[in-house]
Amino acid sequence: MSTNDTVRTQPTSIPVLRRILIYGGWVAIAIAVVGSIIGYLVDGGTGVLSALIGTAMSVAFMGITAGSILLANRVAGTESAIGGFFGIIMGGWLLKFVVFLVLLVVLQDREWIQPMVLFLCIIAGVVGSLVVDAVVVMKSRMPYVSDAMLPPAPVDE
Repeated sequence: MSTNDTVRTQPTSIPVLRRILIYGGWVAIAIAVVGSIIGYLVDGGTGVLSALIGTAMSVAFMGITAGSILLANRVAGTESAIGGFFGIIMGGWLLKFVVFLVLLVVLQDREWIQPMVLFLCIIAGVVGSLVVDAVVVMKSRMPYVSDAMLPPAPVDE
């Protein structure tokens, strides 16, 4: 048994996902600031509240995606747990879908919501999240075959 067999390294996707969460946080702050300014100009305090709610929704959905992948990487350490990995990922997507539908019903026709500002902040969050994902993945230096264990080199006797 070599030392590589006993040492468990983290999957190569973990640093990439952490970077996505950090950059996504910065994008969310920018959306919240710009959205709040525009919301204030459009509808005063109601516009600001709508911008902040839309930004929070975008951040929550982005966080659920990256967080579920990070959690799934911790759970699925062996080949026998691969079903758990995909179960966690699908559970995260279903959670996002259900939360989105619930929020639509709860926020529908509220007088303290400016619907266009809310909508535009959600769209800005989705587009910003996609841009962050693309930029971070393109700039990451991930090998084509990640987490592969190579056999030991032959030894001349």
